[in-house]
Amino acid sequence: MQRMQASSRFESLVSDWLRGRPEPELQRPLTSLGDGEVTAELARIERNRARDAAREADLILRLAELRPDTDDPPPGSRGGRSRTWRRTDPEFPGVSEFFPDEVALALNLGRGTAAFRARRAYTWRDNLPATFAALHCGEIDERRAGVLADALQHTTPDLARAVEAGLLPEAGDLSPARLRARALELLAELDATAMDERRRQAQRAADVRAYGTGDGMASLTTDMTADEAAACYDVIDQLATMAKADGDPRPIGEIRSSIHSMLILRPADSGLPGVTVDLSVTAALDGLEGSSARGGEVNGFPVTAAHLRELLRRLGALGLTTPEGGSLTVAITDQNGQLLAALSAAELDRRATRGCPEHSDADGQTGADCRCPVLDAPPATDAYEPTAAQRRFVKTRDRRCRFPNCGQRVGWADLDHVVEHARGGATACSNLCCACRSHHRLKTFARGWVFRMDADGTLHVTSPSGITRTTRPPGLRPPEPPPHIPADDPPPF
Repeated sequence: MQRMQASSRFESLVSDWLRGRPEPELQRPLTSLGDGEVTAELARIERNRARDAAREADLILRLAELRPDTDDPPPGSRGGRSRTWRRTDPEFPGVSEFFPDEVALALNLGRGTAAFRARRAYTWRDNLPATFAALHCGEIDERRAGVLADALQHTTPDLARAVEAGLLPEAGDLSPARLRARALELLAELDATAMDERRRQAQRAADVRAYGTGDGMASLTTDMTADEAAACYDVIDQLATMAKADGDPRPIGEIRSSIHSMLILRPADSGLPGVTVDLSVTAALDGLEGSSARGGEVNGFPVTAAHLRELLRRLGALGLTTPEGGSLTVAITDQNGQLLAALSAAELDRRATRGCPEHSDADGQTGADCRCPVLDAPPATDAYEPTAAQRRFVKTRDRRCRFPNCGQRVGWADLDHVVEHARGGATACSNLCCACRSHHRLKTFARGWVFRMDADGTLHVTSPSGITRTTRPPGLRPPEPPPHIPADDPPPF
């Protein structure tokens, strides 16, 4: 009897292994496939995509096992995780806080996406084992398995499995939206406190986010409670409706967007203190003058050349003049996009007027044959803190956090020594780069990471597992590949 049970378990393991293996693709040309074969092949691809998602989750969980938090700086020590900046609990208890960054480098994704996939893997394994098993076999697609993980990640394993048992058999027959709604309905029936905990978790992780959507536009989103969101939208909608009734010819959506912006940028109208807005505009001169279509950026968001010219006209900065109450930095690059200098308009004028001190005549005029550079990066300093000129140069060059796939704009970025100052690294533009606070801490305190920067600002980051990703300053073109020189033909004799 024991032998039969052992044999049965072995057969079950073999069966699960076979069901989890990718299905081979049809090797026939596409033009020879009929409609039934095409749809069968599409279904096969979807099943294999589910198996790949399960395998990826297994590998992420294994990497988490290999990265305990024992090497992280402990709370309260120098570099230790502080709850004053982000009050949420550690994402993965017992695992290094830098683990999601390593997953991100391996998958070539942003940290947020990598952390999302890690949380999903933990939820599948701990809360939804039947869903995870079905995913391994391609019996549920990745989208629906992800919906269940998102809906049930904050509840207890017992509750999650109870909901899973009631929903999994029909999951493939429900749309993802309906599946999510049913999961939350069942969870509320079984334990309303789980819904409250989910809301509290989401409230602690609330934030405001801005991201570009293309065509010179961007979206500003805010996480808030449902009642707050409804109240805010109602105020905006009422004001837009009144403006429309007063004759505003714009579409109602455009009016709502303008009113939302006005309420934020003009808080003094509501009795709140006034604020100033800091805009950093990066553009190519030929695009500004209209001789090319090259665009630029406003605080990291891409915009077209026409949009930039309109913005500069509104700021009163056309002709490279400084807008009232603001500042203007002129970025000078070479033909490959490498930043040579970042100067104010007045500094640029002084450099041009002074010319080369070694080849100037008594009147200060530089000879026509002089090719000496009068523009260069700010010099290095012996101090630890970068100079104001270095800060301006590096922030103009980098524009955002330089960690691969991060992109946090320079308003929230530190200037970090790539080679640590305590280990002989110079406070020079060739050894400084912009890093958000999270990746500055990783660079300084996480073990096994290697950072290296080239003279042109190209940054190479290598994870403890040996994955290297490279980032270049925005605008810097990649090096041209060496020309192919064919070998000499062998003699015909």
